[in-house]
Amino acid sequence: MKGTNLGEFEELVLLCIAALVSDAYSVAICDELSKHTGRTVRLGIVHAVLNRLEEKGLVNSRLGEATNTRGGKRKRFYEVTHAGKASLLKAKDAREALWRIIPGFNLEGSI
Repeated sequence: MKGTNLGEFEELVLLCIAALVSDAYSVAICDELSKHTGRTVRLGIVHAVLNRLEEKGLVNSRLGEATNTRGGKRKRFYEVTHAGKASLLKAKDAREALWRIIPGFNLEGSI
């Protein structure tokens, strides 16, 4: 397993996989990322990140059943592993710790 440090986009992809539960496949992940970040998300980039996350042991994938609507092609579904969950929690804790130490910085009501 490679390192478990997450880049920002890797973290977002992992969070989408966790949120989509059993329906986490590349197109759904792209849609979810676009919806919540307002970014234009390219499928090829998401595929590269999914491969990298799998190499790191942070996600597992499996092939679904072939469907007529996809011309007999099978979707690859992803799920967050225990190591992936631990990496997400580590990233969340680090972000929260940093937010807490900013002196006099209060976001309440400022947006």
